[in-house]
Amino acid sequence: MSSRRRSPRDNGVRARSLSTCLLASGVRNFSMAGSPGYATIFDFSIQNLRFAAPGIRKPEAVVLPTSRRGLQRAVLCARSASLAIRVRSGGHSYEGQSYTVSGGVLDGKAPFVVIDLMNLNKVRVHAASATAWAESGATLGEVYHAVAHSSPSNRSSLALTAASCSTIGLGGHISGGGFGPVSRKFMLAADNVLDALLVDAVGRVLDRRAMGEDVFWAIRGGGGGSWGVVYAWKLRLVPVPDTVTVFTPRREGSVDAMAGLVYRWQFEDRDLRNVAFTGLVLGPKEMAMSVLNERFPELGLAEAEVSEMSWVESAARLAGLSSVDELHQQAAILRYLSDGPPAGYVTMDPYGGAMARLSATATPFPHRAGNLYALQYGVTWDSDAGEASVSARIQWLRSLYAYMTPHVSSNPRAAYVNYIDIDLMGFDESLGPVRLASSVSHARATWGAAYFTVENFDRLVRAKTRIDPANVFYNAQSIPLH
Repeated sequence: MSSRRRSPRDNGVRARSLSTCLLASGVRNFSMAGSPGYATIFDFSIQNLRFAAPGIRKPEAVVLPTSRRGLQRAVLCARSASLAIRVRSGGHSYEGQSYTVSGGVLDGKAPFVVIDLMNLNKVRVHAASATAWAESGATLGEVYHAVAHSSPSNRSSLALTAASCSTIGLGGHISGGGFGPVSRKFMLAADNVLDALLVDAVGRVLDRRAMGEDVFWAIRGGGGGSWGVVYAWKLRLVPVPDTVTVFTPRREGSVDAMAGLVYRWQFEDRDLRNVAFTGLVLGPKEMAMSVLNERFPELGLAEAEVSEMSWVESAARLAGLSSVDELHQQAAILRYLSDGPPAGYVTMDPYGGAMARLSATATPFPHRAGNLYALQYGVTWDSDAGEASVSARIQWLRSLYAYMTPHVSSNPRAAYVNYIDIDLMGFDESLGPVRLASSVSHARATWGAAYFTVENFDRLVRAKTRIDPANVFYNAQSIPLH
């Protein structure tokens, strides 16, 4: 990549070149920077408002393809205009890597385009074979809704194993593995992928056979933004009973009492004063109450704290929605997400179970046997919080992460790539995340080993070098070339 500083005039030339190419190719659903509606389209899928701030670099254009051919043309036109590419499914990247260029030395000041997949959201369910083809822009809520309505009774005995947050884009979720509430029973979303259609850097559409097993292995847990654009996935659906039970008890009390609950919980599946448990039992209320009160009597679960429902109703409940129909209504979902007060929290996701049946090298996601749970550390604040308040909260979060170091996995400390963390590249208190060259050795020693293990990371590097030798698809933590 040239080190010559690009001028605004250079960027304007590239933007015009992109627009001309898209129009000539029959792609008309795009918005250029500065045009009416651009800000609304760009901001629509941003789930973390840190990356909607004025100082964050924005793309020269947002392209919203409506067909497979449109997606191919978007990739080719971006390349012909010498624009870097970001691909956005649901906008849930914790570091905004699907729609910004923050955090990566390769980006420099390179102008870029966002290819937003929100219009590629079709889901075709084949109930007889318990499979579905779903485009990458479909949200999990849209997929759940389609699967549920594939049954005349609307109480489908089929389900997709994936996350509880219904606005997550399917493409990004599967690319990182795809953990969810029933993963201990049915494994990850990526473990249930049967085929895929990948648009590569030269515009080809490759199925599993054409891309080869190494690349097919890589796209199922090796992280998004490295391989091309997965247009669609063929998914294995899993059987669930007509009735499931959701429990969401909250407990408050002394530090010792709450610590005791969490301590007890970890065997079943330091200033802590309240705990919320959210769980799903694949069976009726009577069975759920019996099992939970036998295995976890300390929780003191009351009948009023458990609810029977269908699987798709449980998907809506776990997403914080009031009805199944809201699973594909973005406004209702975003309203729920914005209602919570500022807070710091730790979320503990139980691992193991069926996830441990596969080896650590079966997919790029290695966190199988021997892993009890994954921890998410988070902090929120109001949008009008001052810079000092925001900095203090982020520093508190980093301090909590450091405090937990002796108590979690080590050599290296492991991480889940769908919870992407730029700090894993190295952190300097005065400079922020260290902007080191994205060399294979540095990536392997830091975030590569944490997300994938060294063995899996090295295999990912080989797959990347094969499928994208020009490194067209990159971000701050994309897989580097040999």
